[in-house]
Amino acid sequence: MTDIVIYHNPECGTSRNALAMIRNAGIEPHVVEYLKTPPSRGLLESLIERAGIAPRALLREKGTPYAQLGLDDVDLSDVQLIDAMMAHPILINRPLVVSPLGVKLCRPSEAVLDLLPEAQRAAFAKEDGEQIVDAAGNRVAN
Repeated sequence: MTDIVIYHNPECGTSRNALAMIRNAGIEPHVVEYLKTPPSRGLLESLIERAGIAPRALLREKGTPYAQLGLDDVDLSDVQLIDAMMAHPILINRPLVVSPLGVKLCRPSEAVLDLLPEAQRAAFAKEDGEQIVDAAGNRVAN
């Protein structure tokens, strides 16, 4: 059985699409609704490091207190950005997916396909109708 973790927000279409693609591969992931159960600071730092991104790359602007907190200030340190994410988990962008193949912020949602060790079992279209996987389970070039 493949162990996949998705840091998920059920209100987010991108997150819902990524979760659906994981399930379309026949994998039932461990779903962490990170707004209800935020990661610890150590785990968040580890996820950022394993994803190979800077903390700023994980910050979400839309629908968050990003502007009010002045997080667009380029002089803020990584520690300060992580402090903000710890205080306001809504600032953590999603979906963040962990698999045996790596850790990735899956935006766009089809980026999750790079982390799945199993092939897609059926055609898949995003909620907006965009075809991502064909009937044979192959990724569609867009």
